[in-house]
Amino acid sequence: MERLYDVFSFAATDRMVFNRLDFWLFFLAFMIVFSVLHKHQLVRSIFFTVVSMFLYYKTSGLFVVLLGGSIVFNYLLGKWIHTVDSNTKRKWIIALSAVFNIFFLAYFKYAYFFTESYNELFHTKYEIVNWFAQMGNGFFGDGFFETKILLPAGVSFFTFQSISYVVDIYRKEITPVKNFFDYAFYVTYFPHVIMGPIVRARDFIPQIYQPFRLTKDEFSASIIHIVKGLIKKVVLADYIAVHFIDKVVDAPEAYPGFVSVLAMWGYSLQIYGDFSGYTDIAIGLSKLMGFELLPNFNSPYKANSVADFWRRWHKSLGAWLRDYLYIPLGGNKSGGFATYIATTIIFVFLFFILQWYELIFVYAGLTSIYIIGSLIFPNFKKYVHRDLNLLITMVVGGLWHGASENFIIWGAMNGAALVLYNYWKKISPYENKSWLIVHFWKIFLTFNFITFTRIWFRLDGEGEPVKMLQHIWNKFDFDWNTFVTVLVTYQSVFWVILVGYIVHWLPDSIKKSWENLFAKFPMPVQAIAVSIIIFVMYQAVSDTFKPFVYFAF
Repeated sequence: MERLYDVFSFAATDRMVFNRLDFWLFFLAFMIVFSVLHKHQLVRSIFFTVVSMFLYYKTSGLFVVLLGGSIVFNYLLGKWIHTVDSNTKRKWIIALSAVFNIFFLAYFKYAYFFTESYNELFHTKYEIVNWFAQMGNGFFGDGFFETKILLPAGVSFFTFQSISYVVDIYRKEITPVKNFFDYAFYVTYFPHVIMGPIVRARDFIPQIYQPFRLTKDEFSASIIHIVKGLIKKVVLADYIAVHFIDKVVDAPEAYPGFVSVLAMWGYSLQIYGDFSGYTDIAIGLSKLMGFELLPNFNSPYKANSVADFWRRWHKSLGAWLRDYLYIPLGGNKSGGFATYIATTIIFVFLFFILQWYELIFVYAGLTSIYIIGSLIFPNFKKYVHRDLNLLITMVVGGLWHGASENFIIWGAMNGAALVLYNYWKKISPYENKSWLIVHFWKIFLTFNFITFTRIWFRLDGEGEPVKMLQHIWNKFDFDWNTFVTVLVTYQSVFWVILVGYIVHWLPDSIKKSWENLFAKFPMPVQAIAVSIIIFVMYQAVSDTFKPFVYFAF
């Protein structure tokens, strides 16, 4: 009873996430009430909004007030832009939406990063003031709000969703929701509000007005997604992280360099299991409630190029950046004022704020190439615009993940790789070859590029990724005896990694046949099978609780 009281009380907790029992106790109670209310559309929207806001409060405390303010403001903007006929006024509303949402995101996520960089550059001592907390404490009393700016959970996800809602109305791809609670339901929908995937208004809002439906096949599919997601999180992600990866990454100097390579290969499986496991559970939960979330991953480590990888990995973010940043900049067809402004802003940011002074030589060289190339080749500008648009998009994508120089470098490296691939595929003699050895080599090369650029994703400190690479290079020290010792010491971890990658690289047809076989079982047999799987799976649970990686974004 004490645990149930904690679950339904207003006390903040970190246990209301998919890999904790508390969430499933809460979800069971939710489904009982939902089964009574689902026939009434408006009541259902109100119920979902209240429940989702409660869960958000449980994980984020009074940040729920900020989420509510964002919902009200963007809902009113959506109604306003729909009623305005003047194209100029509509553009001003879009600008207002962008400024509000980007400022909202930047203030809470990047304020310390920008201020510290500015102070370091100009030798000043400016301090961040949390104006929202000061106003709240002035009204409610000192100490009611935390004066330090903390990061609201899911701010990157629900901010991008809010922008897409207003932009889609502006583009006349959707009409505004019928009432406030339908919009609040869309933004706060608890399976995705904190860690994604980013759900587009045009994909989700029409489902709000559809009657609830759940067939046996859909029920089976939802159970498969939930169980699959839990296995990915608990076994693939948490087990190998706690028992191997964290030990190596936290003290790489204690191991030969080749062990760091093994740890990074393991980390690629960990982050895939962690994030795709979360989205699998979110998709499964949604199916149980009669809603469809689009797949967010498509076997990304089967990719045979960087471009193919980014079509398979975190598809909701990639699609958002493509439709709301890359294409508006001109995409692969053109570029103009916005492209040059964005390029200049990024250059100034990198040069002055991050103090990458060497960029002046890169900038001067690329400018010279651009001028000369434009005079000689008629289509040269088109390729330059495409490349700049790609780089801008990937740098923004890196910065979206976190307020860190390392995330910017990670995004820039992937952007540069996409640019180089666009040229390489035109001259590569192997691009269209179906030979097995060529296919294997392209997958191997792509996988290792993605893996080792993730060193900048995994390590937080400035300069730490370079130190790890130097350690790998200088202290590789491979010998069979040490290799065998490492395999024996961490044999359970390496078995999990091996099985994880084998299953990942299996043909989709085999995985689908397993799912179809499970769906044919009678429900009592399904229940027994799931119970056995969960019992076996939770033998891998560590005493160390590992939050979902994307909870920090």
